[in-house]
Amino acid sequence: QVQLVESGGGLVQAGGSLRLSCAASGRTFSGYTMAWFRQAPGKEREFVAAIRSSGGVTEYADFVKGRFTISRDNAKNTVYLQMNSLKPEDTAVYYCAAKHTGGYYYQANYAYWGQGTQVTVSS
Repeated sequence: QVQLVESGGGLVQAGGSLRLSCAASGRTFSGYTMAWFRQAPGKEREFVAAIRSSGGVTEYADFVKGRFTISRDNAKNTVYLQMNSLKPEDTAVYYCAAKHTGGYYYQANYAYWGQGTQVTVSS
């Protein structure tokens, strides 16, 4: 079992930055691929970014490429999402998730989820 707790959300103006954190506890964190998803009001949850267990491979959704950076610190059991140049359309609840196998984009591949943290970007 892995417990995930997100933090770092909040209200920011368009063009601003936030850094989300996801702290993991339980089973060995370093063995999991970690990802961030988000869900905007009235929309389905969607993939944002993922990072392999070693941290050497990352994947991003097209709409965040060049603006968001995912990273991890296996010594601290924490994954981060640095979000720059935020836009109002980035407003959503952001979720951290963990998986062992399968493609990055499919939510069903992720066995563990956090409770989410709200990010609101004002125009």
